[in-house]
Amino acid sequence: MAAIWIFPSILLPLSGLLSLFLAHPTPLIASAAVLSFREAPAFRNGDACGKELIHIAMTLDVNYIRGTMAAVFSILQHSTCPENAAFHFLWARQQPEVFSAINSTFPYLRFDIYLFDTTRVQGLISKSIRQALDQPLNYARVYLADILPTDVKRVIYLDSDLVVVDDIMKLWEVDNADRVLAAPEYCHANFTVYFTDAFWSDPKLVNTFEGGKHPPSSSGLAWKPCYFNTGVMVVDVEKWRRGGYTERVEGWMAVQKQKRIYHLGSLPPFLLVFAGNIMPVDHRWNQHGLGGDNIEGKCRRLHPGPISLLHWSGKGKPWLRLMLFTAHDFQHQDRLMKKYCLALTSSSHHCIFLLPSDAKVGPRPSSDAKLRANTGKEN
Repeated sequence: MAAIWIFPSILLPLSGLLSLFLAHPTPLIASAAVLSFREAPAFRNGDACGKELIHIAMTLDVNYIRGTMAAVFSILQHSTCPENAAFHFLWARQQPEVFSAINSTFPYLRFDIYLFDTTRVQGLISKSIRQALDQPLNYARVYLADILPTDVKRVIYLDSDLVVVDDIMKLWEVDNADRVLAAPEYCHANFTVYFTDAFWSDPKLVNTFEGGKHPPSSSGLAWKPCYFNTGVMVVDVEKWRRGGYTERVEGWMAVQKQKRIYHLGSLPPFLLVFAGNIMPVDHRWNQHGLGGDNIEGKCRRLHPGPISLLHWSGKGKPWLRLMLFTAHDFQHQDRLMKKYCLALTSSSHHCIFLLPSDAKVGPRPSSDAKLRANTGKEN
């Protein structure tokens, strides 16, 4: 049975709802109110599975609960060893209805929930081009090494607006070698748009990217930094802790507070610390930008070749579009999200769960989910 640890003194009011409502009035009401989901089938391990756990970290919020449910379901459905998946959810405040939704939808799931202490990051957050990017929970990925138990050595971090259509074990088996992060990287992306003129006009700041592994670029930089999306990362938590990378990312956030050097939220400080120094992963593991580009709102081109993970990064979220439009208006990628949506609603246009014909269904083991409070390190 799942155990809930209650901490009344740190319960926080649901914030940001009014501003989000103004931006997306109809979707938000549905997202906040619809917390009824079908129970997912229990997926069983294949014969070749060992005992090694696959650690997966995600944030947890009522406004993204549809995406979280779809992501978890997609991971389990396509996994060779679904019972080995150990989920670590981070939330900024106690949300009993969210916990109940996960526990009832996936009663067999191995998961823990940790309370992310937002006070550590609130003073470091600068306004970006989208209010959603300014939410403290968006920065929880910076503090994974502080929050997760010390026996967790590696973790896959995933955003809540994606679905996995391949075996997550393949991503878990990526060799980080001597690198802290492994992720798909894009060395031909226009890296300059993520930073302000104030950044590019300061030689000391530009020199931040020296020492990368890539050859000189035509822009005059000593080394060419490469863009990567922080919504899909394999993190060596031990190396992160030893290298003090939380403080390094925080350092750039502090610079941003003094001198505006970038446009977006948590992505640019990651780029400043890691760009050009991550272990590249096949692009198939992050077909991102399906929600539109954050800078200009433009749709990105699909990567060539096979796809293992679909990621609706950007402004447009598929569960919102599925609620707003009729079936013939859906984008093809949004229809793929619908396949994994477990939400129960009264509208045929909302995400309705469809059990795949190839689902491996079996007796469900008892849940060992626990709810933990972890406020991380003190400032």
